Amino acid sequence: MLAKRKSSGFTLIELVVVLTIFGILIAIGMPQFATWTQNSKIRTAAHAIQDGLQLARAEAVRRNAAIRFQLTTTIDAGCALSTVDVNWVVSFDDPAGACDTSINDAFPISDAVNNPAPRIIQKRAAAEGSSQVVANSSQTFVTFNGLGRLSGVAPADLSIDISPSSGAARNLRVTVTAGGQIRMCDPALPSGDPQRC
Repeated sequence: MLAKRKSSGFTLIELVVVLTIFGILIAIGMPQFATWTQNSKIRTAAHAIQDGLQLARAEAVRRNAAIRFQLTTTIDAGCALSTVDVNWVVSFDDPAGACDTSINDAFPISDAVNNPAPRIIQKRAAAEGSSQVVANSSQTFVTFNGLGRLSGVAPADLSIDISPSSGAARNLRVTVTAGGQIRMCDPALPSGDPQRC
């Protein structure tokens, strides 16, 4: 008698069924993955703007000087101040047209002779995790004074809304009070939630 050999592996029908189920799961999950990716970019941009504002405030207090945080179109030589871009620059002076200026580390950054304007402290490009995201701010720049308070603006909260450039994803908001408090919040959360704007 001939012994029957057991075959190991998948049959063609089993393989087709598994691939079909896998394809259906991917088709169902793709829209949620795209939304999750967009929400992640919005959160990254909001955190980056919040971090830039906190850096500007901390540097203003540390140096007892007026320090600016500004949104810019790019961070190269052709930059201009903007109310919708998520590139930002923290500096002593207006960086328009000079966002690519580097600091001479041999001299203090506050030394305006050896470190001419705009005396950039730090900058961040939108390409660092915040592509396809826009900001909506009523001002192109914010200045913090040596006490860490807003300088040169009406005594009202400043808001920067961060949203997707297209599509429907959540929006986040970064607010700065006249006293210098910086907070990120979500305007879509229900009232009573402490993270709501």
